Amino acid sequence: MSAELRCFTVHVDTGRWSQTVLTTVDLLVPPGLITALLGGPGAGKTMVAYALTGHLPGTAHSRGEVLIDGEVVPGDGWPELRGGTVGYIPQEGVTAFDPDKTVGAQLRELEQRHRAWSVHQACAAAHYPEYAADLLPHENSGGQIQRAALAAALIPAPAVLIADSPAASLDRDTAYHVWKSLCDYADSGAAVLAISNDVPMLIAGGFADRMVIMHDGRILAAGSPAQLAESDDPHVRALIRSGL
Repeated sequence: MSAELRCFTVHVDTGRWSQTVLTTVDLLVPPGLITALLGGPGAGKTMVAYALTGHLPGTAHSRGEVLIDGEVVPGDGWPELRGGTVGYIPQEGVTAFDPDKTVGAQLRELEQRHRAWSVHQACAAAHYPEYAADLLPHENSGGQIQRAALAAALIPAPAVLIADSPAASLDRDTAYHVWKSLCDYADSGAAVLAISNDVPMLIAGGFADRMVIMHDGRILAAGSPAQLAESDDPHVRALIRSGL
């Protein structure tokens, strides 16, 4: 199952400021691969994640199409897609949880609702220490709650997984293992889009099958790390070669 944006534009108007944050974005996230979405602050990466998961903010106005498995998602179709089909790991893992329930209680609720992955299986894949599950979300460290969010996203076994900065709060060793788990999940046939700026880790570990470079709300280039390292665009070439 794939995920795709076609000619997708997002304009945000808060009443105080107005800006086009995505401009005619065409992006395909194919099954069985990790697609890494790269770019500096303000490039539009998180807005792409919002679009693919139906989480566009209320101040956003969009044009274009979102497709899951080749089918256009209607505006009211997201509640059925969330969970079992499209999984999402937010940039701030704590926002994936109810603040007033322990992480473990919420993971067990997901397990009973979806009956795909067990809590133990998901925590092992996410390298989340199960002792921390007895804590409330805000009582977990930043790295722990990010891994808990990964575990929560894996429990329904989604066919499409969107991960926004899944290893940003982790030490290098733990980050390596989390990336390896995401690769294993993609190898099982899932379409994985991972937003990250850790180009050295992605290249050294061979974790990205494809890389997509964004700048100022537009996609500049897409391809393998080797292809992008030879790009004619100096911004793309510099970003990729920083990890070589």
